[in-house]
Amino acid sequence: MNDVNRDRLRLRPAPPRSPNSLRIVSWNIERGLQFPKILDFLRAIDADLLLLQEVDLNARRTRHRDIAYELGRSLQLNYTFGMEFEELSQGTTASPAYHGMATLARWPLQRARIIRFRDQSSFWRPRWFVPDIPAFQRRLGGRIALVAETTIHARTVVSYNVHLESRGNNDLRLRQLQEVLSDCRRYVDQPTIVIGGDFNCRADDADVATALRDAGFHDAVRLPERPTTTASHPRAIDWIFISDELVCEGRVHDDIRASDHYPISTTLRRPPDSNGCAARSDSRGSAAVVPGSSS
Repeated sequence: MNDVNRDRLRLRPAPPRSPNSLRIVSWNIERGLQFPKILDFLRAIDADLLLLQEVDLNARRTRHRDIAYELGRSLQLNYTFGMEFEELSQGTTASPAYHGMATLARWPLQRARIIRFRDQSSFWRPRWFVPDIPAFQRRLGGRIALVAETTIHARTVVSYNVHLESRGNNDLRLRQLQEVLSDCRRYVDQPTIVIGGDFNCRADDADVATALRDAGFHDAVRLPERPTTTASHPRAIDWIFISDELVCEGRVHDDIRASDHYPISTTLRRPPDSNGCAARSDSRGSAAVVPGSSS
């Protein structure tokens, strides 16, 4: 199984946009089952960087679509796709189906690669029988983070698109996150690193929050009590973190019903001074980072 669809990077010049802001969306799109609604939202929000999880490629359940390619073509964005699993029940030997992550951007994506986590759940391992479990899928592979770099107005932004394990405990998810944070150290001189995706846990839990804080990352959405899933027991498990001290305006788009997760977004702006920043919620329920306040 190839790690990254490198032949799917489509290079095109960036359209004019303010050099002082960057809009990021992270969304678990539930394989792309509701493709028209997903496309409508992404077209309307007009983001600069998209981090998408649970993206199908040639799967029967999504009509053998290449979801990442179709989104990139429709939105006129550059993109790369990282393969998380081969879905054995969704394709054939001659025409395999995959499930993974897609990162899309207005600017060319460079040096795309994946981190296939060393620690994986045994839930997805091949068996001689198919367990009688509703969530079980016949698949090969394991959870990943999709890493890509893009240069935005002469500034390099490194993105980590993550999908931590759903079938395991927080200790497993923390170990997977720590692999991402360890990898981030190679960009020690890079001011803007983005980690976003489906964490499958609350990122404000003590151990997870400590690991992110100690690595220098800040919550860029800042709405920890707003659920990001549509399940009968909704949870806040989707997050965007940044390494830079930027003004952040975040939102959970809980009016969008096109997946079992809501999209989340943040708009980043350069602060007018370098005195630091702290969060406050605005009247619409989004969050802003106020330069000059203590954090």
